[in-house]
Amino acid sequence: MAKKGSGMLNMGWPWFVTLILTIIPFTHWVLGAVTRFMRGNILGGILNIIPIVGQIFWVIDLITVIIKKDLVVLA
Repeated sequence: MAKKGSGMLNMGWPWFVTLILTIIPFTHWVLGAVTRFMRGNILGGILNIIPIVGQIFWVIDLITVIIKKDLVVLA
């Protein structure tokens, strides 16, 4: 089980690769949902799959990956 701040979104890749994968909407949709489910946040994972809410999460996650280098909102 990954702990918060461990960079689970990037699956061990460098930060710039994580940023590129976050910028691409489809990969973020999959990796964001998987990250939230793996961290035990079922609600966040389900909300990430819903199209409208997923787009909002995409913008928020993009900002937090740039600033904090990890998902922090509902993660």
